[in-house]
Amino acid sequence: MDNAAPQVAQNPVAPQQKPGQENAPTPAAVQPVQQQERQLVRTATVDLRSDDVLGAIRWVKDKAQGVGGFAGQENSTKERGTVTVRVPSADLDRVVDDLGKAKVGEVTRSEIRSEDVTDQLVDTESRIATQKASVDRLRVLFERAGTTAEIAQVESELTKRQAELESMQRRSESLKGKVALATLTVQVSVTPITPPAPAEAGFGSSFVAGWEAVVEVLQGITVVIGALLPFVLVLALPVAALIYVLRRRKRVTRTNEAA
Repeated sequence: MDNAAPQVAQNPVAPQQKPGQENAPTPAAVQPVQQQERQLVRTATVDLRSDDVLGAIRWVKDKAQGVGGFAGQENSTKERGTVTVRVPSADLDRVVDDLGKAKVGEVTRSEIRSEDVTDQLVDTESRIATQKASVDRLRVLFERAGTTAEIAQVESELTKRQAELESMQRRSESLKGKVALATLTVQVSVTPITPPAPAEAGFGSSFVAGWEAVVEVLQGITVVIGALLPFVLVLALPVAALIYVLRRRKRVTRTNEAA
């Protein structure tokens, strides 16, 4: 295995550089993150009031398929429904705008969010390149291994690094998929979907909350007493009998001593 190191050092290198430029970046170097196109994961949520819930959900699904996307999870009834679709990120704004202009319902809330994953993608791609080079070197060592021990050692390390490489590649593909296709969730209801109103703070609400806490504590104490009562009753009879016997013996002893 020690003979493989000189071979690696003899691999072709980059074209000769002028003195003092050994550490200068090559034209193929990775561009700084600031100069790259930002990679954004976009998601949107729309609340829609419609008299025809199923028709509105069907419209959303058809619209997604029309722009090259697809429908995902759906859960709907005649009164309320939710559908999640994936659409190209570049078409997300247009789909949301068309949903507001369509005659399938009234948009009561619309929210679009973006998450910048440029740094994550650049870091993952860099790690993939490094891991690929490591796997290639181990494959060369595996082919040159002479003993069974060397073969087993190199094969074990090669399997480990190959698994790490595949994991990085899956992560990269997942991020790229999220960047390419935005996620749109549409909630449809016959009545407007409104967030719950915050509870009003005041003397009345505070008193009620305190009273409910006292009631809960008393209920807990009652439950504990009810659980312990059977054990108390079972143990009380033997203890009482024992006390009675001891007291009787004590009285008999005193009587005998007096006599």
